[in-house]
Formats: sequence, structure tokens, C-alpha cells
Amino acid sequence: MSNHDNWIPEWSDLKIAISLLSRIPLRNETQHLISRGPNHLWAFPIVGILIGFICCCLGWIGLLLQLNSFAIGFLIVTAAAITTGAMHYDGLADTLDGLWGGWSAPQRLEIMKDSHIGVYGVIGLVISTGLQAALYGQIIQQSIWPIIGIMTISRAVMVPVMGFLENSRSSGLSSQVGKPKLQTIILAMTLGITIALLTGAWAAIGGAILAAWAVGKIAKNKIGGQTGDILGATQQLSEVTALICIAALL
Repeated sequence: MSNHDNWIPEWSDLKIAISLLSRIPLRNETQHLISRGPNHLWAFPIVGILIGFICCCLGWIGLLLQLNSFAIGFLIVTAAAITTGAMHYDGLADTLDGLWGGWSAPQRLEIMKDSHIGVYGVIGLVISTGLQAALYGQIIQQSIWPIIGIMTISRAVMVPVMGFLENSRSSGLSSQVGKPKLQTIILAMTLGITIALLTGAWAAIGGAILAAWAVGKIAKNKIGGQTGDILGATQQLSEVTALICIAALL
């Protein structure tokens, strides 16, 4: 039975979101996904809380072992990559290869589907993960809690990108999920902003929103909308921008 018209949050939404955004073992949620469609997207920032907590635990272990800040930062990045199956990192690499490696929208989309990684993707991943490691290592010396806020808001901003941009493909995960209602977008952003404020990551809010807007604008100009790879790039670039904003104010 379809439940697409009911945007009111349900417990099953969190399980769907976890199964989509992480490799945390849950039973197959395909049927729930088909039933709920995009109404589960409000739970994306909740998944960010969970991933952020896991990253904080590994970062705390690094602090106990008195590792240097860069090593602790890489532990946090490692925890995020393993927990998510590196899916957002893959989306960033594919987005950079496609948007800057092709000359037309169809060619860019075709490059983004290719499983091989090009020079834009390699350089982008090196810069992004390097910045994340360095900045997480710097921030955790002051407080561990903003990590959760960053992980949360960077996933919350994926929802409005899905809501305000058309899907550039008729297939793929993003197309299968569908476009969220305005109520779902508002709820996701409210959760993301609230958690960011409560964890002391208030500076991450503007940075994440700005990065998501920029990625969406570029994607619309180059391929006419969003894809799953664009969403992954949105999360990663929002995370990096949020980190920069917080580190700058330490």
C-alpha cells in the first residue's frame, strides 16, 4: 500500500534513511522505501547524529591515546567513510569528473555513471579528505560536540537540494526516492539547524547552506538538476565548508 501522500514522520522512516545513508546493518527496507517515497527524507539529519556519534567515539579514543591532531582527524574521516560505505566521497569524485570532464549535459551524466575515477575526482578527494582531517583534528582539541552538528547539518541540506531541483535522470537512487514535499524539507532543516545549535556548531549552518546552494546552482547549469552523485557532493562540500567556518571562529 502506497503511503506517498502522508508526509507525517514514521518510525520506519529512520530505518529507511539509515539503510540509504550508511552501511549499518538493517533488514532490507526496499518495500518501506517504495511505500514511503520521499517522505522519509526528514530523517537524514538524524542519521547524521548517529554517524557523528560514531566519529566522536573514534576521535575520543585518539585523544586518549594522545595522537597528534592530524592523526585524530584522519580517524574521524575513516570512521565516517567506513560507516557510510564512502558513498558520499564517491559522489563527490563522480560529480567533479562529470561536471568538469564533459562538454554537454548528456556527456557529463555519462561520465558520472562511469565507475572509473578521473583526475578531477582524485584531486577533489585528496583536498576534501585532507581538509576534513586537518580541521576535525583542530576542532576536537576544543570540543568534541560540534562534530555531531557538522555531520547533521551537512546531511540536512541534501533534502532541499532534492526538493528544489529536478532529477537529471529517469533512473538511479535519487530518482527512485523522488522529490520531498515542502513540509519534509522544513522538518529536515529544522532538525539539522537545531542539532547544530545545540552542539555549538552554529557557524556550520551558514557554511553548509551556502555550499549546498552553490552545488545546486552549478548542477542545474551543467546537467539541468540533481542526481545521487550531486547529493553526495552536496554533503561532502557542505561538511568541508562547515568545518572551515567553525575552525575560523575558534
